[in-house]
Amino acid sequence: MSLLTVTDVKTYYGNVAALKGISFNVNEGEIVTLIGSNGAGKSTTLKTISAIAPALSGTIRLAGEDITGLPPHEIVRRGIVQSPEGRKIFARLTVLENLEMGAFSRVDKRIIREDIDQVFARFPRLRERRRQLGGTLSGGEQQMLAIGRALMARPRLLLLDEPSMGLAPILVAEIFEVIQQLNAAGTTILLVEQNANMALTVARRAYVLQSGLIAHAGDAQLMRHDPAIVAAYLGGG
Repeated sequence: MSLLTVTDVKTYYGNVAALKGISFNVNEGEIVTLIGSNGAGKSTTLKTISAIAPALSGTIRLAGEDITGLPPHEIVRRGIVQSPEGRKIFARLTVLENLEMGAFSRVDKRIIREDIDQVFARFPRLRERRRQLGGTLSGGEQQMLAIGRALMARPRLLLLDEPSMGLAPILVAEIFEVIQQLNAAGTTILLVEQNANMALTVARRAYVLQSGLIAHAGDAQLMRHDPAIVAAYLGGG
C-alpha cells in the first residue's frame, strides 16, 4: 500500500525551478532512498513534502489524503516528520528538552515519558547526556538526538536528510544500523543520503534525481550493480 504519493510536483526558489515535476511513491514499511549529485533536488524534495518549501503545483498524498498546501505543523500532526540536514538541534536546550520539543504536538504526557525512555534505550549515550546542552554534543551524538527528536512525534513516515553527513565511518555504520532497526520495527523511511552506497544497501527502492527531475527508478540492490549508477554515484569508473 502506498503511504506517500508525490505526483508531478514542482517547487521553485524565486524564479529558479528546484523540482521540475517529480512523481514517486513510498509504500508502507519501506525504506526508499533519493540519491543524486549536489543540487539535484533531494533536500528540496523532503522540504516540499514537509511544506517547508511549498509546492507550486502537483499533489502530495499521505495514505490517500491530499496534504498539499497544509502548513508544516499540520504535516507533522498527520505523521510526516523530518530529521533535517545539519541536525538543527536546539543547541541551548538539554538533550531531554530537545526530545520534549519533538513531542510538541502531543498531549499524552505519560506516553511521552515512555517514548523518551525508548529513545534513551535506543541511544544509551543520550541517556548519559540527558542534562547536557545539545550544542556540546559530538557530531554523532547530535545526529542521534536529531533522529530521537523526530521519533518523539511518532512518525508514520520518517524523512531523513543526510544522516551520515560529517560523521566518522564507524558512526556512519552505527547510524545506518539504527535506520534499519527503526524500519524493522515498523517505521517507513524516506532517506536522502550523499553516501549512495550505504543508502542503496539499506533501501528497498531508489530514485535518482538529476537537475530537479527523476532520472532513474528501481530496485535499490539492482542499482548498486548498475554500471551507469556505479560510475556516476558510487565512485566507480
